[in-house]
Amino acid sequence: MSLKDTFKLATKMFRVAPGEAPKLDARDSAWAGDEDRSEKKRKKQAGKILEDGVEELAELQELLYASDTWSVLVVFQALDAAGKDGAIKHVMSGVNPQGVEVTSFKEPSSEDLDHTFLWRCMKKLPERGRIGIFNRSYYEEVLIVRVHPDLLEAQSIPNVHAEDQTWQDRFDDINAFERHLARNGTKIVKFFLHVSKEEQKSRFLDRINRPDKHWKFAAADITERQYFDDYTKAYEEMIAATSTDHAPWYIIPADKKWVSRAAVATILAGTIQQLGLTWPAVSEEQEQEIESARKKLEAE
Repeated sequence: MSLKDTFKLATKMFRVAPGEAPKLDARDSAWAGDEDRSEKKRKKQAGKILEDGVEELAELQELLYASDTWSVLVVFQALDAAGKDGAIKHVMSGVNPQGVEVTSFKEPSSEDLDHTFLWRCMKKLPERGRIGIFNRSYYEEVLIVRVHPDLLEAQSIPNVHAEDQTWQDRFDDINAFERHLARNGTKIVKFFLHVSKEEQKSRFLDRINRPDKHWKFAAADITERQYFDDYTKAYEEMIAATSTDHAPWYIIPADKKWVSRAAVATILAGTIQQLGLTWPAVSEEQEQEIESARKKLEAE
């Protein structure tokens, strides 16, 4: 199956249409393909899709850089332990690191808090010809800040409080921001890695029970787990309000990492392929210079 076909299928399955209710509870986070086939065969197929996607992405990234017309912004959002880091590592494993920048947004600094909530992300936007990956993003401002309204009060914004209108205003700001980027040559693709509460528990226990993974464990993750339902509600409202034609959300089943990685690779490669990029035109003068250089080298 070609990239065009797999991208079309993945779009049909995982893309959230503008105004569509995500209904996360109704989506199978453990989805793993056609159950009439053995999981071993499905896993092998997913591995091949990932491999093909990585190869396609490497070629498309070179074309993106050479054309110097579009930039690509990839946003990853998820609850803790959903596999964002692993997805980024595996999907981007074949690309030239000079053409990609990954930014992980942690707790905002005092300087960040003295600016608008979009400011720190604006500084990390990719330039033309490059791919920028946001591991978390400005969407945290309608997620963690919504679940923990004391964080909003700490921003000291005049006449802004934790109420429905504030979140709607931020949705409007985000949509306007992404529309501006799209109009100016930044292609945006957004992934929500959808992990179940049961699988999250399993991954946390794996980190606790394996000494080689203790470095990944944070007590705060367990504390945040008690807000799982609150985060789910916040994600549903956010995705419904901000999935647009120019900056779509894809809800990716993440209980099985081999599924999520294959899906992300296909969608990202397919998104860039659809840009219709072309190699830079070579002038007649340049062609003459190339021919002259060839003759000189062959005459040595």
